[in-house]
Amino acid sequence: FWLKCFYFLLVSQRATYAGNNTEAASKRSRKSRHGGDEDHQLAGLACEDRQKVKDPGDFATGDLLMVLAAGFQCSDFTAKRPATAEEAAGDSGEWSYMAFAKEFPFANNLLIATLKTSAADLVAQCVISRKSLREIDWKRNLVFCMFGALYLGAFQYWYQVNIFKQIFTGVDRFTSQPWSEKLQDLPGLKTLGAQTALDLGMLTCVYLPTFFVFKACVFSDTWDATAWAKNGIGAYVKNWQKDFYDVFRVWGPADLICFSVPLWARLPTRHVVSFVWTAYLSFAKGAQK
Repeated sequence: FWLKCFYFLLVSQRATYAGNNTEAASKRSRKSRHGGDEDHQLAGLACEDRQKVKDPGDFATGDLLMVLAAGFQCSDFTAKRPATAEEAAGDSGEWSYMAFAKEFPFANNLLIATLKTSAADLVAQCVISRKSLREIDWKRNLVFCMFGALYLGAFQYWYQVNIFKQIFTGVDRFTSQPWSEKLQDLPGLKTLGAQTALDLGMLTCVYLPTFFVFKACVFSDTWDATAWAKNGIGAYVKNWQKDFYDVFRVWGPADLICFSVPLWARLPTRHVVSFVWTAYLSFAKGAQK
């Protein structure tokens, strides 16, 4: 069911992106030759059929493949349409990851965070710990999938983009400047330092205890939430000195870069560093002990 929801989200984002340009594309197509009109019309119908799907739980696995096919046709329809006036100045008009990331930053971050944390744990198990595929601890991998989707994907986007924009004014202006101008923008640099300090506080006081509670939840033999919290917070307190040191030496410099890039690229840039960090966290703390 969750895989269906995940694919449905991706297809919905693609179809919406294509649907925003359907009307303009149809006007241009009437002025062009009819050679490729049939393919565009079929893709447009696929978009309309896909948009009628209300609930991912209403269709079976076989139907899911049809919905996915319609979604890819929607993206193909977007890719083949002629470039608009706004897309002049070098834009080829093809569907690209950059366009998707700018148009749907939350879905993009959720996708990257979930896949990244799972992949980083698998790297730690198979490459660092040298486990075979049969020896992979999938329960441990589930910890990172859940943690990646809920904390790194949803919560981290909410506070690092939405909340930081409200607390720190001028973030959009600072992040959109060239690097040469950023280095001369004293108010912007002060805001950058403040964002970094606040994020380090979140990492040490929210991120680490949340991770240990997630781990206690998955590895626990009981459904008592108070036991999960007790065991998780206990592990957090036990390891706080080394964990705090690791957070500051890794994320201090990384945050200075992450909070300097444009907002749509903030979390994707962060995930590059986070992949290595998560692999280390998986190797050091992921296994049940």
